Amino acid sequence: MPHRKSLALVWRRREQRYKMVGTRCATCDGHFFPPRGFCPNCRRKGRIEEKEMAGTGKVFSYTTVYAPLEGFEELAPYVMAIVQLDEGPRLTAMLCDVEPEDVEIDMPIRAVFRKISEDGKSGIIHYGYKFRPNKK
Repeated sequence: MPHRKSLALVWRRREQRYKMVGTRCATCDGHFFPPRGFCPNCRRKGRIEEKEMAGTGKVFSYTTVYAPLEGFEELAPYVMAIVQLDEGPRLTAMLCDVEPEDVEIDMPIRAVFRKISEDGKSGIIHYGYKFRPNKK
């Protein structure tokens, strides 16, 4: 059975999950995702502001998953990547709309809003970002 999340937790994380809202340090211009309460670069607390990420970046590293976690069996094989956002932060995300053999390091990608999972037939449906190739 997939890991169940409370509705309250889903509600609290809606900004970062649905809009890719992170933080920016006004002192050193460091960008962070997920959001941080202080800047790990310059150790400032009071100069942190919300920042909506553009959702564009590149593949920093990746792997193809052939033995998926419970709840993701129908997606296998799929690609999990470390994504480097244009603003600088790195995050782990699933790639979509691309065959595993077509993924490359430094491939330009952009965030898209997709279904991630659901908690049973009558449970919460979890949506969020995945990344797809950004063809210019």
